[in-house]
This record gives sequence, C-alpha cells and structure tokens, in this order.
Amino acid sequence: MFEGDKVSRLSCNKPVGVRLKESFYQRLRVDSIAKDLLGKVLVSSFNNSLTSGIIVETEAYSYKERGCHAYNNLRTTRTETLFGEGGIMYVYLCYGIHNMFNVVTNRKNKAEAVLIRALEPLRGKELMMKRTSARDVHRITSGPGKLTKALGIGRAMDGEKLTGNEIWIEDPGTKIARNKIVVTNRIGIDYAGEDALLPWRFYLKDNPWISRP
Repeated sequence: MFEGDKVSRLSCNKPVGVRLKESFYQRLRVDSIAKDLLGKVLVSSFNNSLTSGIIVETEAYSYKERGCHAYNNLRTTRTETLFGEGGIMYVYLCYGIHNMFNVVTNRKNKAEAVLIRALEPLRGKELMMKRTSARDVHRITSGPGKLTKALGIGRAMDGEKLTGNEIWIEDPGTKIARNKIVVTNRIGIDYAGEDALLPWRFYLKDNPWISRP
C-alpha cells in the first residue's frame, strides 16, 4: 500500500500531518493533483467529533472534456462553484440520493475538480459506522456517496474553503511508490464519449476500500 507500510504510524488521535495550502490546489494539471491526493488524509470535524480517512481513489474532471459538469464552460447554479479558485469544495447531489465531494482545482474561472471516490478509514471509525448504519467497516467509505455520509459532508458545504476548521486535507508526509498507483479510465461516464477513455482515475493497488464499478 504505502511505501514502507507507514500507515500503521498514523495516529488516530492527533493530526497526521500538515494541512494542504491553497497553492496545492491551484496548480494547472488537474490529473496531477488527482494523483497527488492519493495518500493524503481527508478530515471532518463537527461538534468536537473528528473523522478521517486516507484518500485511496480519485478522479479528475475538467471543463475541457465531456465528463465534467462544466464542460465547454457551462455555468449554471449547480456548476458555479467549479469556477471558483482552487481550494474550495464542490458538493453535489447524485441520483437525488448521494452527496459527492470534490476538490476544486486550478485558478478562478478554470472549472476543474477532483472527485474523491474512496477512503481508507483512519479516525472515528465507530462514528462513521453509526452515520452509515454499516456493520462492515469496509463498506463505510468504499465509494463517493458512502464516504460523504461517513464523514458528515453535506451539500451545505458546497463552496466552502478547504482551509477552514470543518473539512480539510492533511499531508502525512508518506511517500507512495509509483508501482502502487493504478491509472485507468473513470467510472460511470459513458455519456462522455471518447472523453470517457481519458486515464483520469487513480487508485492504490490492492486497497480493499476502493470503489467497485
């Protein structure tokens, strides 16, 4: 999984690293950011209750391709958040059921984002299982709709900064070996035509928490 099996060193009670700064998100290559987010830790903190998970699967989206809600610079009430400056959250409702958590990237008016597809639970597992009514820990964060429920992320957070005190991402300083990263096409966007074949999905090889097509 992680080089040197350093996951076991991550504390369940203390911050595992430094918070990512806005400059991390405001880089120009959304696919590179999606890959670099693997191994980072997504954290939520509400009512003095902290939950978190290691990011193990991501997908990149850009206004330049048909898989993106803001393709061809489409601006609607729903997509306006995507045109914000990198470092904010894009949370939308999928199929009228699931909240989907995305990290907005690039500069203002360049609509790009990374969908967080799966996490490996780290802190607050009992609370996450309670929120999801799950009995199996492997089911609480193994998909984009599951992980938002587990971490308490809702649409009201759409547009909020990732530098605040409720939702943020930490860098634990753990290096991931290149041969542990799988690169493939994204899931469930056949409508995007040839753009659906872009190699913009990234996940950690053999990780039991990755989502299933």
